[in-house]
Amino acid sequence: MELLMRNMFQSLGKNTSANKLAKKYGLRFGAGRFVAGETIKTAIEAVKKLNREGKVVTLDHLGEFVYTEEEALESTEMCIQTLDAIAEAGVKSNLSLKMTSLGLDISRDLCMRNMRKILDCAKLHQNFVRIDMEDYEHCQITLDIFRELRQEYDNVGVVIQAYLYRTEQDIADLNLQKANLRLVKGAYKESPTVAFPEKKDVDDNFKKIIKQHLLNGNYTAVATHDATMIDYTKSVVSEYQIPKEQFEFQMLYGICEDIQDKLVKEGFKVRVYVPYGVDWFGYFMRRLAERPANVWFVLKNLLK
Repeated sequence: MELLMRNMFQSLGKNTSANKLAKKYGLRFGAGRFVAGETIKTAIEAVKKLNREGKVVTLDHLGEFVYTEEEALESTEMCIQTLDAIAEAGVKSNLSLKMTSLGLDISRDLCMRNMRKILDCAKLHQNFVRIDMEDYEHCQITLDIFRELRQEYDNVGVVIQAYLYRTEQDIADLNLQKANLRLVKGAYKESPTVAFPEKKDVDDNFKKIIKQHLLNGNYTAVATHDATMIDYTKSVVSEYQIPKEQFEFQMLYGICEDIQDKLVKEGFKVRVYVPYGVDWFGYFMRRLAERPANVWFVLKNLLK
């Protein structure tokens, strides 16, 4: 049943008709737990609250279904407005983005132009931009673009997914760029020809790449709600005396807040990934697919 539900939500997340309906009717049925509203203003208020709790943030203006150059430019402008709002409010937050929202599927050159606009703005504000990894189809081009941008900018990082077979080699290659990486297990539905189908294998590879990247001496963002992975990271940094300035834990807005608070009290840097915007449906579906507990939360809201 859990597998069926996961597949259903992953499929819904890619459904353009369902996404359009979600935009029309707005945040409802519990999505507000995982998405900080539809405007920059509500997002900044969420950041302020998290900052008061001792946490830093990465803001993400949600957008995945971009089919025209005009839509890509609008998404780019929203990223720039987000960076400007962060600077104006004086909050502790950087920016995450998906390059498909900047026109990657339309034109590589268009996407590169938009990325440079955003990175120039971030540089002006002395801020940092994280390129999210998407499905396997976009993996190679995402890393190729990251490497090209890394030659020009020192304020850009990327995400690496543990469930892909290629990941260990990718991290070895990215060591040449001294890449700042967010390490995740992976949330897209992929073929067993490119990704580990078994959870145990994904977990084992996640541990492997956490240690690999930390020992390479590069900045490491361990993005997980898995207590076992958190404890493993703690053991590695303790055993190899890795300074706390070299890594951070990252978690999603609205999930495992008790663990976030505990890590802050222990003196670890905790960054909360805070998404906002009207194009929230695909992100919300992946959160439901990841954890059955999230589904029950939504069902409770429906009953209410």
